[in-house]
Amino acid sequence: MKRIKAGIIGGAGYTGGELLRLLIHHPQVEIAFVQSRSHAGALVSSVHTDLIGDTALEFSEAHSNDADVIFLCLAHGESPAIIGTIDPKVKVIDLGQDFRISSEAARPFVYGLPELQRKDIEQAANIANPGCFATAIQLALLPLAAKNLLHSDITISCTTGSTGAGQALSGSSHFSWRQNNLSVYKAFTHQHLAEIGKSIRQLQPGFSSKVTMIPQRGAFARGILACTSFSTNGSLDTLQQIYEDYYGSHPFVHLSKTNIDLKQVVNTNKCLLYLEKHDDQLMIVSVIDNLLKGASGQAVQNMNLLFGLEETSGLKLKATAF
Repeated sequence: MKRIKAGIIGGAGYTGGELLRLLIHHPQVEIAFVQSRSHAGALVSSVHTDLIGDTALEFSEAHSNDADVIFLCLAHGESPAIIGTIDPKVKVIDLGQDFRISSEAARPFVYGLPELQRKDIEQAANIANPGCFATAIQLALLPLAAKNLLHSDITISCTTGSTGAGQALSGSSHFSWRQNNLSVYKAFTHQHLAEIGKSIRQLQPGFSSKVTMIPQRGAFARGILACTSFSTNGSLDTLQQIYEDYYGSHPFVHLSKTNIDLKQVVNTNKCLLYLEKHDDQLMIVSVIDNLLKGASGQAVQNMNLLFGLEETSGLKLKATAF
């Protein structure tokens, strides 16, 4: 089989580093280039030091169109300016948020949550990779939306690791502030709410309930735990069966009958879900690695679907566990 030539624009950050770690070891991929304005000419392994001994690649100043797919790992607002410089024949997977809700670019983007619309992704040319919080929360809600069972207000409390803030230093990502600390940010207004609402209404068009999201910064490096609760009818057994049926053909989402924790998914492309019911209140706990299923791992999963590869190719990873 011909190897896929993949390029990365903005390869020096966390998502770029994770992409490199996955693609270097992907059996069907050849890395065409890794672009970074700030590190042009430097060895990739001098920035992503976990790759010492794995690659002799250097960062390039500019990107090339000699690729089958290009991943965009750029800050918000930067992708639209780059799109016009990429050959229309080259597939694009954007890990930023510029094209998730609507595309203002010359080319159409498909929202890349495989558990929502795998067939559309398989037939697409350009993918808008979902946000990390949005992924964890949508995977907790989609099975019930597909059954038209979301009719009450939804409350979400969710915590992310420091890598969710990106590699640039800030007061809230500095070790001495973050360690042994916990804080709320963007309460009620987080940008991923738009993605979540759009996907729910795609499956349940009449959905009009309020969704309240309270994100928190956790004192750990990577992972997201989202706790979603609302009132609903049906027994726990019935609800669990709905989730088993919905995710039966999706290799990365699994329902656990016992409570879950972050270490079960860190360093994997998995999402684990756990359901608990008290009277009419249903609680859904979801956990993902924000850099993998919430970003680079999901991007590789989308690449696999775009090129007709096994969905799990290059993504059979072991959790750190302890």
